[in-house]
Amino acid sequence: MKVGEDKSIRVLIVEDSRVVSEFISRVLNSDPMIEVVGIAADGREAVEAARRTRPHVITMDIHMPGVDGFQATRNIMETVPTPIIIVSASSAPDNVAIQFQAIEAGALTVAALPHGPGHPEHEDSAKQLIDAVKLMSEVKVVRRWVRPKPPSTATASGPLKQVKPTHWPIRVVAIGASTGGPLALQVLLAALPKDLSVPVLVVQHMTPGFTHGFVEWLAKSTGFPVRLAVNGESLLPGHAYVAPDDFQMGVNSEHHIILTRHERENGMRPSVSFLFRSVEAAFGAQAAGVLLTGMGVDGVEELWQLRKVGAITLAQDEESSIIHGMPGQAIKAGAAMHILSPEGIAKALTTIVSAP
Repeated sequence: MKVGEDKSIRVLIVEDSRVVSEFISRVLNSDPMIEVVGIAADGREAVEAARRTRPHVITMDIHMPGVDGFQATRNIMETVPTPIIIVSASSAPDNVAIQFQAIEAGALTVAALPHGPGHPEHEDSAKQLIDAVKLMSEVKVVRRWVRPKPPSTATASGPLKQVKPTHWPIRVVAIGASTGGPLALQVLLAALPKDLSVPVLVVQHMTPGFTHGFVEWLAKSTGFPVRLAVNGESLLPGHAYVAPDDFQMGVNSEHHIILTRHERENGMRPSVSFLFRSVEAAFGAQAAGVLLTGMGVDGVEELWQLRKVGAITLAQDEESSIIHGMPGQAIKAGAAMHILSPEGIAKALTTIVSAP
């Protein structure tokens, strides 16, 4: 829903700690565009409050008595679909990996609980949560994720008939994603063969502090080797490398990972644009570029440049995207050779990469 300047973004807070819920309420109500319309202390209250107040966005705690955040998220997405943000005070990898299970249940993203007043990072962290709420309020259609259909269906097989092996070897896959990306990446990586003969480079826009847990969750839930990228390491086939917080990730001519504090691009660090441009310089036509669900234009121009030099380019289709901004803009610009679901993209990549 597009929220106009004369309207409030209605937010429901779900949190079992009264102190924390009141703190979140003060942070969100400090913005003139946001109105907290309710506070629920557990999952059961959350479902009832969501039906009653019809909020534009819900902030959700995971660990609550009775009905926890996982079940509350599932119930809300099945009855009154609403953008849900998991808010956590801990970014420890084990805890974050648990939080990402809520993404599987239908939540859109994970955000950090702001630091308290008096902390030097209070204002910045509060702004991050406020910005997340505003961004999620722009999601027009929210629905519970539907697992891919069997490969024998027309949806999966139809477009793939047009995906032909190239006459040159593909030596790397570069993927960019934003809002809705974690689940799309989970489906895509799970569908790739575990003995894939090329490395996969991933830039996923994410709140700082959650990337380690995201990588752990992605590796465990897909069975595909996923690791946080390290500066200078060599690319290995059949491994996925995720850009760490606040670093631009690229590759050099010797096919080693480069992490740099280079300036933000499209407001992002890591940036998909930086990755795609680096991959184009290092691999040229021997690359495959993929844009998944997300808001904005990060990577759009560079995907077009990849196609221009002869690389294979793919974009997620609108039906399977939470937000069709990045892939939609790429399609509109003519940057995408193939438009598929995440599972379809995995099958296309398998066909292209395995070509002799």
